[in-house]
Amino acid sequence: MSWSFHGKTQLGGLLLSLLGWVCLCVTTVLPQWKTLSLELNEMETWTMGLWEVCVDQEEVATVCKTFESFLSLPQELQASRILMVASHGLGLMGLLLSGFGAECFQLHRIRRVLKRRLCLLGGTLEASAAATTLLPVSWVAYTTIQDFWDDSIPEIVPRWEFGDALYLGWAAGVFLALGGLLLVFSACLGKEDVSSLHMAVPTTAPPSCAPAEVSDGSFYLMPRPRTLFI
Repeated sequence: MSWSFHGKTQLGGLLLSLLGWVCLCVTTVLPQWKTLSLELNEMETWTMGLWEVCVDQEEVATVCKTFESFLSLPQELQASRILMVASHGLGLMGLLLSGFGAECFQLHRIRRVLKRRLCLLGGTLEASAAATTLLPVSWVAYTTIQDFWDDSIPEIVPRWEFGDALYLGWAAGVFLALGGLLLVFSACLGKEDVSSLHMAVPTTAPPSCAPAEVSDGSFYLMPRPRTLFI
Protein backbone atom coordinates (compact mmCIF):
# COMPACT_ATOMS: atom_id res chain seq x y z
CA MET A 1 0.00 0.00 0.00
CA SER A 2 1.56 3.27 -1.15
CA TRP A 3 1.21 6.17 1.27
CA SER A 4 0.63 9.66 -0.08
CA PHE A 5 2.02 12.78 1.56
CA HIS A 6 -1.44 13.43 2.97
CA GLY A 7 -1.57 9.94 4.53
CA LYS A 8 1.96 10.22 5.96
CA THR A 9 1.10 13.56 7.57
CA GLN A 10 -2.01 12.05 9.16
CA LEU A 11 -0.06 9.05 10.45
CA GLY A 12 2.64 11.29 11.94
CA GLY A 13 0.01 13.41 13.67
CA LEU A 14 -1.72 10.34 15.09
CA LEU A 15 1.52 8.85 16.42
CA LEU A 16 2.62 12.11 18.04
CA SER A 17 -0.82 12.58 19.57
CA LEU A 18 -0.81 9.02 20.93
CA LEU A 19 2.68 9.49 22.40
CA GLY A 20 1.65 12.77 23.99
CA TRP A 21 -1.50 11.25 25.46
CA VAL A 22 0.46 8.37 27.01
CA CYS A 23 2.98 10.82 28.51
CA LEU A 24 0.05 12.87 29.78
CA CYS A 25 -1.42 9.86 31.62
CA VAL A 26 1.94 9.04 33.20
CA THR A 27 2.44 12.67 34.24
CA THR A 28 -0.93 12.79 35.98
CA VAL A 29 -0.22 9.65 38.02
CA LEU A 30 3.40 10.36 38.96
CA PRO A 31 3.97 11.92 42.41
CA GLN A 32 7.21 13.63 41.31
CA TRP A 33 5.75 17.05 40.50
CA LYS A 34 7.84 18.58 43.30
CA THR A 35 10.87 17.23 45.12
CA LEU A 36 12.42 18.25 48.41
CA SER A 37 15.75 17.10 49.81
CA LEU A 38 16.63 17.57 53.47
CA GLU A 39 20.17 18.67 54.26
CA LEU A 40 20.01 17.09 57.71
CA ASN A 41 19.01 13.74 56.26
CA GLU A 42 20.31 13.31 52.72
CA MET A 43 19.00 9.77 52.47
CA GLU A 44 15.40 10.99 52.65
CA THR A 45 13.63 12.68 49.73
CA TRP A 46 10.11 14.08 49.69
CA THR A 47 7.99 14.17 46.54
CA MET A 48 4.59 15.72 45.91
CA GLY A 49 2.13 15.08 43.11
CA LEU A 50 -1.48 15.81 42.31
CA TRP A 51 -2.85 12.94 44.39
CA GLU A 52 -0.32 12.09 47.09
CA VAL A 53 2.89 13.00 48.88
CA CYS A 54 5.66 10.42 49.29
CA VAL A 55 8.79 10.01 51.39
CA ASP A 56 11.57 8.04 49.75
CA GLN A 57 14.05 6.48 52.16
CA GLU A 58 16.92 4.73 50.44
CA GLU A 59 17.53 2.01 53.01
CA VAL A 60 13.91 1.46 54.02
CA ALA A 61 11.12 2.01 51.48
CA THR A 62 8.88 4.61 49.90
CA VAL A 63 5.88 5.64 51.96
CA CYS A 64 3.05 7.57 50.28
CA LYS A 65 -0.01 9.26 51.72
CA THR A 66 -3.00 10.35 49.66
CA PHE A 67 -4.38 13.85 50.14
CA GLU A 68 -7.45 13.64 52.31
CA SER A 69 -9.31 16.68 51.03
CA PHE A 70 -9.38 18.40 47.66
CA LEU A 71 -10.09 21.78 49.24
CA SER A 72 -7.01 21.54 51.45
CA LEU A 73 -4.69 21.52 48.43
CA PRO A 74 -2.95 24.65 47.17
CA GLN A 75 -4.76 26.55 44.45
CA GLU A 76 -2.38 25.49 41.68
CA LEU A 77 -2.79 21.80 42.54
CA GLN A 78 -6.58 22.07 42.57
CA ALA A 79 -6.61 23.66 39.12
CA SER A 80 -4.00 21.19 37.87
CA ARG A 81 -6.18 18.23 38.81
CA ILE A 82 -9.15 19.58 36.89
CA LEU A 83 -7.15 20.61 33.83
CA MET A 84 -5.19 17.37 33.60
CA VAL A 85 -8.37 15.28 33.78
CA ALA A 86 -9.88 17.49 31.07
CA SER A 87 -6.75 16.93 28.97
CA HIS A 88 -7.30 13.17 29.16
CA GLY A 89 -10.82 13.50 27.77
CA LEU A 90 -9.85 15.95 25.03
CA GLY A 91 -6.85 13.90 23.94
CA LEU A 92 -8.76 10.61 23.85
CA MET A 93 -11.66 12.14 21.92
CA GLY A 94 -9.25 13.74 19.47
CA LEU A 95 -7.50 10.41 18.88
CA LEU A 96 -10.78 8.62 18.18
CA LEU A 97 -12.08 11.26 15.78
CA SER A 98 -8.75 11.56 13.98
CA GLY A 99 -8.54 7.78 13.68
CA PHE A 100 -11.96 7.60 12.00
CA GLY A 101 -10.96 10.44 9.70
CA ALA A 102 -7.57 8.97 8.77
CA GLU A 103 -6.83 7.81 5.26
CA CYS A 104 -5.85 4.31 6.44
CA PHE A 105 -9.31 3.79 7.99
CA GLN A 106 -11.54 2.65 5.15
CA LEU A 107 -15.30 2.64 5.60
CA HIS A 108 -17.60 2.94 2.61
CA ARG A 109 -20.27 4.85 4.48
CA ILE A 110 -17.90 7.67 5.48
CA ARG A 111 -17.47 10.21 2.74
CA ARG A 112 -14.20 11.93 1.95
CA VAL A 113 -15.45 15.35 3.05
CA LEU A 114 -16.73 13.93 6.37
CA LYS A 115 -13.38 12.23 7.04
CA ARG A 116 -11.59 15.53 6.47
CA ARG A 117 -13.88 17.25 8.96
CA LEU A 118 -13.32 14.50 11.53
CA CYS A 119 -9.57 14.87 11.13
CA LEU A 120 -9.82 18.64 11.49
CA LEU A 121 -11.94 18.35 14.64
CA GLY A 122 -9.60 15.72 16.09
CA GLY A 123 -6.57 17.94 15.49
CA THR A 124 -8.31 20.85 17.18
CA LEU A 125 -9.08 18.71 20.23
CA GLU A 126 -5.45 17.56 20.40
CA ALA A 127 -4.26 21.18 20.34
CA SER A 128 -6.74 21.99 23.11
CA ALA A 129 -5.42 19.04 25.14
CA ALA A 130 -1.91 20.42 24.69
CA ALA A 131 -3.01 23.80 26.07
CA THR A 132 -4.76 22.23 29.08
CA THR A 133 -1.60 20.19 29.75
CA LEU A 134 0.98 22.95 29.46
CA LEU A 135 -1.03 25.38 31.58
CA PRO A 136 -1.11 23.40 34.87
CA VAL A 137 2.47 22.15 34.49
CA SER A 138 3.76 25.66 33.89
CA TRP A 139 1.62 27.02 36.72
CA VAL A 140 3.07 24.56 39.22
CA ALA A 141 6.58 25.34 37.96
CA TYR A 142 5.94 29.08 38.34
CA THR A 143 4.74 28.77 41.94
CA THR A 144 7.70 26.51 42.73
CA ILE A 145 10.12 29.14 41.45
CA GLN A 146 8.31 31.86 43.41
CA ASP A 147 8.51 29.87 46.65
CA PHE A 148 12.13 28.93 46.04
CA TRP A 149 13.23 32.57 45.71
CA ASP A 150 10.90 33.94 48.38
CA ASP A 151 12.97 36.12 50.72
CA SER A 152 10.38 35.93 53.47
CA ILE A 153 11.14 32.24 54.02
CA PRO A 154 14.22 31.61 56.18
CA GLU A 155 17.19 29.99 54.45
CA ILE A 156 17.17 27.13 56.91
CA VAL A 157 13.76 25.97 55.67
CA PRO A 158 14.13 23.48 52.75
CA ARG A 159 12.62 24.51 49.43
CA TRP A 160 10.64 22.52 46.91
CA GLU A 161 12.24 22.04 43.48
CA PHE A 162 11.18 20.76 40.05
CA GLY A 163 10.30 17.09 39.82
CA ASP A 164 10.63 14.74 36.85
CA ALA A 165 6.89 14.81 36.22
CA LEU A 166 7.04 18.48 35.21
CA TYR A 167 9.53 17.77 32.42
CA LEU A 168 7.44 14.83 31.25
CA GLY A 169 4.35 17.06 31.29
CA TRP A 170 6.07 19.66 29.11
CA ALA A 171 7.09 16.92 26.68
CA ALA A 172 3.50 15.62 26.60
CA GLY A 173 2.17 19.10 25.81
CA VAL A 174 4.66 19.55 22.97
CA PHE A 175 3.83 16.14 21.47
CA LEU A 176 0.10 16.87 21.64
CA ALA A 177 0.56 20.30 20.06
CA LEU A 178 2.68 18.94 17.20
CA GLY A 179 0.27 16.07 16.61
CA GLY A 180 -2.72 18.42 16.55
CA LEU A 181 -1.01 20.78 14.11
CA LEU A 182 -0.10 17.92 11.78
CA LEU A 183 -3.69 16.65 11.83
CA VAL A 184 -5.06 20.11 11.05
CA PHE A 185 -2.49 20.50 8.27
CA SER A 186 -3.46 17.12 6.80
CA ALA A 187 -7.12 18.19 6.86
CA CYS A 188 -6.19 21.28 4.85
CA LEU A 189 -4.31 19.08 2.38
CA GLY A 190 -7.37 16.85 2.13
CA LYS A 191 -9.48 19.88 1.23
CA GLU A 192 -7.17 20.69 -1.67
CA ASP A 193 -7.31 17.07 -2.86
CA VAL A 194 -11.12 17.09 -2.82
CA SER A 195 -11.32 20.35 -4.75
CA SER A 196 -8.78 19.18 -7.34
CA LEU A 197 -10.69 15.90 -7.66
CA HIS A 198 -13.90 17.76 -8.49
CA MET A 199 -12.08 19.91 -11.05
CA ALA A 200 -10.53 16.87 -12.70
CA VAL A 201 -13.87 15.13 -13.35
CA PRO A 202 -14.69 15.72 -17.04
CA THR A 203 -18.10 17.07 -17.83
CA THR A 204 -20.30 15.14 -20.25
CA ALA A 205 -19.89 16.57 -23.69
CA PRO A 206 -23.07 17.42 -25.55
CA PRO A 207 -23.94 15.06 -28.35
CA SER A 208 -22.27 16.23 -31.48
CA CYS A 209 -24.45 16.80 -34.49
CA ALA A 210 -23.91 14.64 -37.48
CA PRO A 211 -21.93 16.49 -40.15
CA ALA A 212 -24.11 17.82 -42.86
CA GLU A 213 -23.55 16.50 -46.30
CA VAL A 214 -21.53 18.88 -48.35
CA SER A 215 -23.02 19.71 -51.68
CA ASP A 216 -20.73 19.70 -54.66
CA GLY A 217 -22.56 22.61 -56.26
CA SER A 218 -24.28 20.52 -58.97
CA PHE A 219 -27.85 21.43 -60.06
CA TYR A 220 -30.34 18.75 -60.90
CA LEU A 221 -33.76 19.16 -62.51
CA MET A 222 -36.32 16.79 -61.12
CA PRO A 223 -39.08 15.76 -63.56
CA ARG A 224 -42.47 17.21 -62.69
CA PRO A 225 -45.06 14.54 -62.04
CA ARG A 226 -47.78 14.45 -64.67
CA THR A 227 -51.48 14.43 -63.83
CA LEU A 228 -53.53 11.80 -65.62
CA PHE A 229 -56.95 12.92 -66.72
CA ILE A 230 -59.55 10.34 -67.58
